[in-house]
Amino acid sequence: MLTARHFTPFSLNLRGKLVEFSRQQVMGIINVTPDSFYSGSRTQSHDDIALKAKKMLDEGADWLDLGAYSTRPGADDVTPAEEIERLRTGMRAIRSVAPDAIVSIDTFRADVALQAVEELGADMINDISGGLLDDDMPSTIAKLKVPYVLMHTRGTPATMQQLTDYRDVTGDVLAELARRIDIFGMAGVNDIIVDPGFGFAKTVEQNYRLLRDLEAFHVFERPLLVGVSRKSMIYRTFGTTPDEALNGTTVINTIALMAGASVLRVHDAKEAAEAVKIVELTYNDKTWLHLE
Repeated sequence: MLTARHFTPFSLNLRGKLVEFSRQQVMGIINVTPDSFYSGSRTQSHDDIALKAKKMLDEGADWLDLGAYSTRPGADDVTPAEEIERLRTGMRAIRSVAPDAIVSIDTFRADVALQAVEELGADMINDISGGLLDDDMPSTIAKLKVPYVLMHTRGTPATMQQLTDYRDVTGDVLAELARRIDIFGMAGVNDIIVDPGFGFAKTVEQNYRLLRDLEAFHVFERPLLVGVSRKSMIYRTFGTTPDEALNGTTVINTIALMAGASVLRVHDAKEAAEAVKIVELTYNDKTWLHLE
């Protein structure tokens, strides 16, 4: 019989209330940028953002992740003022169609995180740098008392792909994440979601090693987020493009779910939600236990 790690329910403090999640979650990506690596994720006008948000939620997204700064190598720099203005447009659009949706803000800047939560009403912060790019992030998140996605990377988006010299990629990433978790914990941050950082400061081969070892990340006893959607670890493997990487994304998402991932961060909500349902029926639904 096939085996899989059963998903562990988790809880987060959202808007002052403890919310429990009894099933694996889908986080839909909305980029209010002109230059994100996958063109299908780019939205800029109020109407386009609102339409995309509604479609994602209708197709099975549980959360939305709003980003206004492309972190792909070679992307244009965006000032904090421009980033927050883009986020303001995005949040207004999302709230116009989904006032109660759980919305994460994808930013590595503490001042942008502060405004996004206090002014725009964001529910959590998703930081691709794990606080490495802004020393004020731990104290800011502690002050805001919101969940924080702590992702592993090295360097900056411009330098990260030159920083892939690991003795043992899984062991080193775990150790580096542990140090960042300690820093945020000492600052008073309680709700930390761990992200191994697929595609950030890793070669294609290292990404697949992390995927193989994904269960090791449960050592932190925190929710685990996996974000591989249409990334280069997929399309470079087949010599294709992000536009052609949906099937590979779904395969990897399924592997991640079977390893007990808590959250999938995706461009394509329908396919991810279907993967969650199928894995749930196969492995996590108690009505199937008599078959084991």
